[in-house]
Parts: sequence; C-alpha cells; structure tokens
Amino acid sequence: MKITTNMHEGRRTEMYACGAWNDMIITDYLEMAVTKTPQKTALVGYRVHAGDRSAMSYSELDRRITRMAAGLAALGVEKGDVVSCQLPNWWQMSALFLACVRIGAVCNPLMPIFREHEMQYMLAHAQSKVVVVPKIFRHFDHQAMLQGLRSELPDLKHVLVIDSDDEQSFEQVLLQRAWEEEVDTARLFAERRPSADEVVQLLYTSGTTGKPKGVMHTSNTLLSNIRPFSERQGLSATDIILMPSPLAHQLGFLYGLMLPVYLGATAILQDVWEPAFAARVVAEEGCTLTLGSTPFLADLVDIARDEREQQASLKTFISAGAPIPGALVEKAASVMQGTKVISAWGMTENGAVTTTRPEDPQTTAVHSDGVALPYMQVKIVDGEGHEQPAGEEGDLLVRGASQCVGYFRQPDMYQLDNEGWFATGDIARKDATGYIRITGRSKDVVIRGGENLPIADIENTLYKHPAIQAVALVGAPDERLGERLCAYVTLHDSSATLTLKDVTDYLVEQKFTRQYLPEYLEVLAALPRTPSGKIQKFKLRDMARDIFQGQASHA
Repeated sequence: MKITTNMHEGRRTEMYACGAWNDMIITDYLEMAVTKTPQKTALVGYRVHAGDRSAMSYSELDRRITRMAAGLAALGVEKGDVVSCQLPNWWQMSALFLACVRIGAVCNPLMPIFREHEMQYMLAHAQSKVVVVPKIFRHFDHQAMLQGLRSELPDLKHVLVIDSDDEQSFEQVLLQRAWEEEVDTARLFAERRPSADEVVQLLYTSGTTGKPKGVMHTSNTLLSNIRPFSERQGLSATDIILMPSPLAHQLGFLYGLMLPVYLGATAILQDVWEPAFAARVVAEEGCTLTLGSTPFLADLVDIARDEREQQASLKTFISAGAPIPGALVEKAASVMQGTKVISAWGMTENGAVTTTRPEDPQTTAVHSDGVALPYMQVKIVDGEGHEQPAGEEGDLLVRGASQCVGYFRQPDMYQLDNEGWFATGDIARKDATGYIRITGRSKDVVIRGGENLPIADIENTLYKHPAIQAVALVGAPDERLGERLCAYVTLHDSSATLTLKDVTDYLVEQKFTRQYLPEYLEVLAALPRTPSGKIQKFKLRDMARDIFQGQASHA
C-alpha cells in the first residue's frame, strides 16, 4: 500500500545536511547488538497477574523476529501494509514492531484499554490487514471483541490471538512453524527494507478535537529523537530500562521499545502497574531508568519511604504527561536520594521535545518542562503569530527533526505554517535560557494519569443520551492523576434526575473504555455561555477545581 505523507524535499535535505537524519533504521541497531553481544539479555517481561517472568537474549529475540517477519510476509503482508496490535507490555509487542520493520510493514499500536468504539474506528481507518491481540487481558476478552468487529472491517484478513488454542493462535500461526526455512529471508528482508524516510509507525492521537488522527512517523523522525534524548541523559548499553507505561503510547514505544534496542541495553517490561511489584522489579533487575507520568512517580515515592534501599539502582525517573507537583519532587528528593527526577514535554506527533538536564538543580523539574533537545526548536507566539519575549505566555509552536510526517489519510488535518512550525495547542512561556513551562492549553483536552482523554468524542456520545440536553466535560486538578474528568449537564426535563452511574453505564453501553468515564457529575439549570452561545468551560473548570479542592481539604 502506498502511503502519502506531508514530507517535502526541502525538509529532507535540511535534516540530512545538519546530521539529524541518516539512513539507519531500528533493525540496523538490532543487528549490531546481535553481533556485538548476542547472549546479552535484550528483554525481560513481567506478567504481573500471571506471576511469570520471561527473558530472552539478543540472539533469541532476533531469531523470533526473523520467524515472525517471514510469517507475516507469508500471510500476505506487503510493504506499506498496516499491522495493528492491541497488546500490553509483552515481548510480542516489541518483536512485532521489529518484524514489521524487517518487511517494510507499518506497525500500528493500539492501547489495551480501547474497546469496540475505538477499535472499530481505528482499525477501519488504518485499513489494517493484520491485528494481534491477547486472548484475555485484565479479565477482558479481546478475541471476542475482534470477532464481533470482523464484519465491519473488510480490510482485516487475519486476527492473531496470543494464548489462544484455536486456528487464530498467534503462537501456532507465527511461532510454531519455521517460516524462515521456507523463504530466503536475507533476500526478502533486503527487498523489503524500508528507507529511513518511509513510514514505520502509525499511532493514533486520543481525538481531543474530534475523531482520532493517525500520526505517521518514519525511522528518521523516531531515531532523531532517541539519539539526542539518550545523549542528554547520558544513557548507554549498560542501562537497564524499566517500562511500565504502555508501549502503545509514544512514551512507552520510543523509550521502552526502541531506546533499549538503539543502545543495545536491556528492557524490563511490566504489563500492569502495581507499585510494590515495580519496586521489587527495580531491586531484582537493577533498573537504572524508568519513565512515566506523575502517578508512577508518586507511587514509587510512597514505596520508597519504607524501602529506601530497594530502589538504590534507579538513577533517573523521567516524568512526562503533566507538570510534576513541587511537593512530589521534594518527597522524591528526600526518600529516593540517588534518583534524579527529570521533567519532559512532548506529543505523539514528535516524542519528547523538551527535557530538563541531569545537571540541573532538582527544583528545575518543578518549575520547568525543560529545554529543547538538539534538532528541535520551540517558539512562543501571540495571537498574531509574533514571537513573545521571555516570560510572556503564548501559543507553543514546535518544529524539527522528530516532527511527524503527517496524519494518515487526513493530509488536510496536518497544518504547518510556511516556516514548518506546528501549533501544539498548548500555552507556554519561555525564560531567557530557553527553558519552557506549559501553563495551559488552548485546545479542549483533559489529561488523566498522563493520558489525553477524547473529550469531543465522549461529549458527542453523551449528547445522544435521551435525558441530556447539553453537556460539557472539563478537568479538575488532582495531585496524583493530574486531572479528573467532570461532567456538567442540563436535562430536557428539568424535573428529571440523572446520576453519575446513569452516565457511566450509558458510556459503557456505547462501548467506551472505563478509563474514559467521568468521575463527577453535576446537573445544572443552564451551562455558562458567551453571548454567542459558546459554553464557557473556564467557568466550569473553576467550579470543578473548587469542588475537588474542597473534598481534599476535608479528607
């Protein structure tokens, strides 16, 4: 399948000239690790609820990838075809991406929390030819969900199910047959090798302004982020990287899947977040680095209060997704004395754009989201597009090497100005040294636990509820999760009643994942509006903040 991107020749020429891009792809780094350290542990996977640990060396990982890649090609996956996967942090997720790269296919990770509503849209839009899912994960039957969707997905040829015992079994189809003996894999991989400018990743945004958009990344856009990121943080092949954040999220994908392979380091994958379990893993595996949103850090800090030595190996915690509360950084500094907290900001469209530096004072992570990585630029502008002076708030724009190459099948949605600047939708200020601070958002978004919630999609669905006349969803600040989702509604019948359970039950009936459900509901006689009729969400945010702060003060 031919994939059209928004790449222009001028950008390609500029990025190669400055050294940001080259002809390397991630499997080149895999092959270097296999040659240099074939018996080194590449990957350790923990299935928390199953209670098992699996590990494999770089040579073993390479053998599995080779078999899977040959198998996918035999199933009819062509260069440029989309292979989707809705997987937890299991080794199969990492191997599947690398196998896709080997044959020039595009990997499309999907969050395990997605249900029919999200999956039907994304798989259809991506025109996925193959999807890989677990049989059961966290008590949910993914195989049954996909079976129910098959009739609506004409492009989908194969559903492969991990831990299934029928003809859809991932193990039987891709692993138990020696596909590599049925084809000349060296020739196949040479013919299918993607250029560094071809799309290898398709990752959907959370749809904060409507339907999700499929962000397209190439080897160059992804690796041009990983290289300077690892250099700034002083990472090497000796690092042991714990990744509890989902690999289907850009943070987990870049730094839990790709970064260890790039470094020739060891990745530790944890499929379900349980703080005490994670702390034990850090101690037993000697983890040196982990990344996640503020709830992960808050939980590890709580554990470390009683078990300080348990996390002695952890040199760095990189926090992204929402500003880090100052009190949390202070707690981390006192109980995790050997761990440096790094603040970072980025998006699906570009990975981490800014980070604080390891040599910065610890308090920098409280007051700043960092300075731009090499090959990336940030700019703060006013409403007229004029650059703001240091200290003044404005719209945050970004451009550079790791910026994506467009939205899949939605080229008109991807807007850059004439100089290549991308409007992030965030409000920020920049100090005289180039460090930025995110101060707000110009787009309608709520971030809970580091995850953007698809506000427009949830609101549009609630408008279909027979009792609801109007609805607005906003976030209320929360120290652990960043924000909580609050729903304000008016009813067709002012004498009627509507409960939070009524609303959440309705969304579950509409096949929304439970992570997208509101946590607070208030029925109003009227929503605050402008003279033109636009809902004034800032007033609702103030109301929600006051309510949750009041609850906290009485806790």
